Amino acid sequence: MSAGPAHPLATAIRPLLDAVGAVPVAVDEARPEDLVLEWDGAPALAVRLPHLGSALDRLLAEMEQRFGGPLPGLARADKQRVVALLEERGAFTVRHGVETVAAALGVSRFTVYNYLNRERA
Repeated sequence: MSAGPAHPLATAIRPLLDAVGAVPVAVDEARPEDLVLEWDGAPALAVRLPHLGSALDRLLAEMEQRFGGPLPGLARADKQRVVALLEERGAFTVRHGVETVAAALGVSRFTVYNYLNRERA
């Protein structure tokens, strides 16, 4: 996250913004799509949310970090766990989510669907 506005609210929500890939923006620089947050009844800062596509990229990067390396090199059981975790996070609600995850894991779409069906069973 960038330094952003120097406001106590920005400091308080920094971990949340980092987790979702959002950035704080000064209220006077806010765009219509930004969320303006108030502090003591007055606008304090705006939050610029990421696009959904970049959210999926961040989730995949988080999975690489969590599992200790490139996703295509993981064992089958770990790939199944990655798919389960991504489903919990809503990764497959994003358009082309299955295709994106399949490419990141180095498997076919069919395999990802099999992992999803296995998890749901």
